[in-house]
Amino acid sequence: MTMQTPFSAPQVAFDRYELGVILSLYGRMVAAGEWRDYAMSFLRERAVFSIFRRAAENPLYRIEKHPALRNRQGMYALFGMDGQVLKRGHDLPTVLRVLERKLIRPVD
Repeated sequence: MTMQTPFSAPQVAFDRYELGVILSLYGRMVAAGEWRDYAMSFLRERAVFSIFRRAAENPLYRIEKHPALRNRQGMYALFGMDGQVLKRGHDLPTVLRVLERKLIRPVD
């Protein structure tokens, strides 16, 4: 989805489906006590959803939507704390599956 305000250039944003997928995972991780805060940035070339353990830290993960890469590597990318690409692809739930594995813990 591209948004345009009267006084600025067009921006890239997450649509309702994408936000539903991201916030569903975010809610489960908050309930598990792993994450505590998030931030969203909507820029001209990409939209970013940053996930934090605490509000005063650097983000643990960044989920980016970059429509210019739609036909190449995939529009969605998951970055780690150090900027390393953890997963890239065309389908958001597939990209986020890397984070869902962290919810599965062995029971002692």
